[in-house]
This record gives sequence, structure tokens and C-alpha cells, in this order.
Amino acid sequence: MVDITEKQSTHRTAIAQAIVKVSSQNTIVAIKEGTVPKGDVFAMSKAAGFLGVKKTADLLPDCHPLPVEFCSIDYEINGLEIVVKIVVKTFYKTGVEVEAMHGASVVALNMYDMLKPIDKGVEIHHIKLLKKTGGKSDINLR
Repeated sequence: MVDITEKQSTHRTAIAQAIVKVSSQNTIVAIKEGTVPKGDVFAMSKAAGFLGVKKTADLLPDCHPLPVEFCSIDYEINGLEIVVKIVVKTFYKTGVEVEAMHGASVVALNMYDMLKPIDKGVEIHHIKLLKKTGGKSDINLR
């Protein structure tokens, strides 16, 4: 792990995304109508994403455990694509980019798992950092 003992705590934010693409409009309808056999896709995936954000340091050896002080997970449906956007905030010595991308990944994987019984063509795309603030550098990749 990188030595962060001498770093100053600052307000840090990261925004990440994942895109889940389904192969049929029927899948989108099932999600919206709550008829997916495994349950409410958006609610379950949001819960999984929160756990993913919180457990990042448990799974990625070089990530520091840090206090997650805010996390939001939102969805936008564009045709056959579901855009997952995650915002993570903290006041700490290191950033939350990996936590945000890990959370987006877990949301996408949970969606895949829930949708695979009704749609064999589900794909995960574009897991990436969109923006980060705080620390040495700010990045805006949108």
C-alpha cells in the first residue's frame, strides 16, 4: 500500500458508470413492471452496489479502507441500455475512484445475474471513471 500517513484529508468525490445492455425490449419492460423472477432489479442492484463500494478494500489489496460518507446509485434507461451512475464522497487522505468503479461493476454484475434467466444476451460495457475531485488533481472525463 502507498504510505498516506503524511497526506492531508480533503473532500473527495468520484463519479463512475457502467452500462448494462439487454437484448430485448421485453427485458426492459420486465424490469419496469417488476416481473423479473429474481425480484426488483433496481433495488437489489442498488443494495449490491452499496456493498461493493463499502467492501472495496476487502477485495483489492492496495486499496486503503476509508470512510464512505456518501454514496448514490442512479439508473437511466436509454433504449436497450441501462446507464448506472454512482457517486461516492468522503473526507479522507485518498480518493474514492476505485470504490466508485467497483460499486458500478457490482451493480452491473448483479443486474446480469438477475436478468440472465430472461435474457441470455445481457452485456456489461463501459465501466469507467467519469469525474473525480479532491486530492492532487481533478479529472472530468464525461
